[in-house]
Amino acid sequence: MTSVPQHPSEGTRRERPTVVLAWAARALADAGVPSARVEAEILAAYVLAVPRGRLALADGLTDEQRDRFEALVSRRCRREPLQHLTGSAGFRHLELAVGPGVFVPRPETELLAGWGVERAAERVADGVTPVVVDLCSGSGAIALAVAQEVPTARVVAVERAPAALAWLRRNAATRAAAGDRPIEVLAADVTAPDLLAELVGRVDVLLCNPPYVPLAVVVPPEVAGHDPAEAVFGGDDGLTVIRPVLRRAAALLRPGGALGVEHDDTHGASVPDLLAADGRYTAITAHHDLAGRSRFATAFRRTDHRRPATSDTWQTGSS
Repeated sequence: MTSVPQHPSEGTRRERPTVVLAWAARALADAGVPSARVEAEILAAYVLAVPRGRLALADGLTDEQRDRFEALVSRRCRREPLQHLTGSAGFRHLELAVGPGVFVPRPETELLAGWGVERAAERVADGVTPVVVDLCSGSGAIALAVAQEVPTARVVAVERAPAALAWLRRNAATRAAAGDRPIEVLAADVTAPDLLAELVGRVDVLLCNPPYVPLAVVVPPEVAGHDPAEAVFGGDDGLTVIRPVLRRAAALLRPGGALGVEHDDTHGASVPDLLAADGRYTAITAHHDLAGRSRFATAFRRTDHRRPATSDTWQTGSS
C-alpha cells in the first residue's frame, strides 16, 4: 500500500483511505463476507471516528490507525460479526451496545418493532398509557425502540440469559441517561406458566423475537460462532419457545390487546395456525419482510371470551 504525506509541514505520513479500502474490500470478499465494500467503509469510518459518508473527506490513516484497521479486517475475515468489532448495532433510531453473549438485532426485526410502536401509539391516541411487554428482549432493541418512540408507554423487557441481561441493562441505562423513558427489566424465563402474573389481562401490546431457528438449519458463521445458541435455535421445529409464549400472551393481553411474534421464514403458516388453534386470538395476520420472506405474525386478543373452532381463517399481510 502507498503512503502519502497528508500534512507535509508536520512531517506526518498517512495512508489514503481509498488505498486501504480497496485492499480491505478484496480481503473481505475473498473471505465470503457479504457487502464487502460497505463493511470495509464501516470499519474505516469506525477507526477514523468519522461518519461513513465523510470518508472521502477524512484525513488518511496514521500508522497506528492502519494497524488497527488491518486487525479489524482480519477479524472480520474470520467472520466475527461486524457489530462485535464496532461494539454497536443500529436499530430503528437507536445505536445499541452489543458484543459476545447477546444476539445482534437484525434489520428485519425493525418491522415487528414498528408494528408494535403503531399499536402502542393508537392506545395513546385513545388517552391510555399503554403497557408494552417485550419477551426474549436480548439487547433490548424492541423494548427501547418502543420506549423512545412512544414515550408515555410503560415498557417491560423480559430476558433470561445472564450475559444478555448485562447488555440489556447497559443499553437501558444509556437510553435513560439520553432522556428516553426508562424501561423495566425483568430476569425471567418467558416459558414460565406464571410469567408476569401481576400483568394478567392488562398488557396492551406484547412483542417477542424468540429463538426460532430449527436445530437442523445451517446458519452463517457469524451466527454459529458468535450469537448465543439459546437465542437462535428453537428446538427441532423451531417452535419450542413460541408455543408457550403464544399461550402465556393470551393470558397477559387485555381484551383487544395486540400480539406480534417473529418467526423463521419456514413458519409462515405454522405460527398463524398455532394462533388460530389457541382460540383466544382474532385478526391473525402473516407478515413478510422486505425480501418477501415470511417474518412475523400478529393477532389480537378476543374480546368475547369465546374460543372459536380451529378452522377460523387468518390473513396474509404485505409488510
